[in-house]
Amino acid sequence: MIMALLLDLANTFGGFLLAIALLRLLPRVGDDLGRFAARVAPFGWLVGIVALVAAGFYLIVHLVSGPQVFHFEVVGLGVGIALLWDRLRGRTSPARAAVRDTTTRRDDLADPVVARDTATDRDTVTIRDTATVRDTATGWALLLAIFGIIAIIVGIQGLFTPD
Repeated sequence: MIMALLLDLANTFGGFLLAIALLRLLPRVGDDLGRFAARVAPFGWLVGIVALVAAGFYLIVHLVSGPQVFHFEVVGLGVGIALLWDRLRGRTSPARAAVRDTTTRRDDLADPVVARDTATDRDTVTIRDTATVRDTATGWALLLAIFGIIAIIVGIQGLFTPD
């Protein structure tokens, strides 16, 4: 019962941390969600560990005693791996190190060049001319954000599904 609750909460909160790239684009609430995510993001590794432990527990239980593997466990494993990816690899990607939130001052970044795109009203930050970071999700970040939304839905579904 407690493990199921931990798995559902880890899926929900982990999905929120993964989906924040899309959620911050929502009108009126996006900036507030972005600031909240920036405050809890340093604890994302803890959510990832809880997701891996709870999903692994239920995966072993359902593989050994049945009845089947459920989507809650698969999503939990995905959330845990996604949140712990940098720690599992033992390094930080340059684009992730350059991402800033709305509370970070521009001069906190190393040698930034900030340009304002007037068409989209968004900042583009170029750091040492090696990486350009936009405040929208593209590529793998977009796929992770979509998976995060799926994880939020699965986590909420798990809260209302009996064990």
